[in-house]
Formats: sequence, C-alpha cells, structure tokens
Amino acid sequence: MSVAESWSRVMSLLREHAPADHADLPGPATEQMLAAAEERMGISLHGDLRTWLLQNNLDLPQEDVDDDVMCCGFDRFPDEGRFFLGIRAMERLYANHPLSGGDEWRKEWIPFQSDRDGWLGRFIDARDGRLGRWFVGEPTVTGEYASLAHYFDSVAEMLTRIGAGDYPVCSVAEGRLVWS
Repeated sequence: MSVAESWSRVMSLLREHAPADHADLPGPATEQMLAAAEERMGISLHGDLRTWLLQNNLDLPQEDVDDDVMCCGFDRFPDEGRFFLGIRAMERLYANHPLSGGDEWRKEWIPFQSDRDGWLGRFIDARDGRLGRWFVGEPTVTGEYASLAHYFDSVAEMLTRIGAGDYPVCSVAEGRLVWS
C-alpha cells in the first residue's frame, strides 16, 4: 500500500470513529510551502513525507501556536502525549533538535512526530524513507518501520481497535479520542 493509501485509510478511520478530531485537522500543504521549507532546512524531503504533507499539513493555525513549547500539534493524535507535526513544526524541531550537535542525531533525519518538548518522537530518514524514533537519554532507534506507509498501517490498526472498543488505553467520547 502506498503512503497516500495508508494515510487515507487513517483519515477514514479517524472520521468514522472520532469525527470531531477529524474535523479539526487542516488541509494540505502546497508545493511552494514544501519547497520553501526544504530550502530553509537545506535538505530535500523524502517522497513519502512530501506525499503525506500534500494530503494533510498538520500545523496548528498560527494563533494556536504556543511559543513557550518546542512543538505544537493536534493533541491526542496519534496518541496521548505525541502528535504529528506540520511542516512549520518540522522545520522548527529540525533546526533546534535536542540531540543535534552530537553523534546522536543525523542531518538527514526529519522529525514528523513529537511531544511538546521535542524530547521524544519519530523521524523519517530523507535518504531511504525508513522511520526511526528518539527519546532523549536513550539510544536512537533506526529502521523501526520500513516506510511511512507501514507506520500509518499500524496507526490504522490502532484506530480500528479503538473503534471496536478493543484498545484499553483509549476510547471515544463526543467524537474525540480520549486517552486514559
């Protein structure tokens, strides 16, 4: 399955099981936004990342951005404590990653998911599209997922289980994901 198909499946499941959360998500990025971000970051986005951002750029509206935190995003999705980043948030974390400047972070790793402080999250390797994760104070894991599509498939499976009431740490109330 392609990244576009996998993300569409995630969005369909979110719309079905948590329609209020789905309604809060913004529209797509533009090619111009992505090209400008690539220029500022000095790296080309991997094709899967580009495809995903052209479907949904998950940046918060500027008036909702909290300058006192490293990253802002749509809380509660894909889980409690972490959220998908939009292109502005990716740029900011890419430029100011807590692990950068040492041997623990590579310039070809582009974060696409994080917590508010940038202490943990997931990244895509711009060279080959494999996904990894970081947690400050622990070893960085590379190749956790072969692609963004594989990761989105796991998110879709989680949403399917939530919708069936078979995911103990999450339920749905008033159209929103509620994490316990």
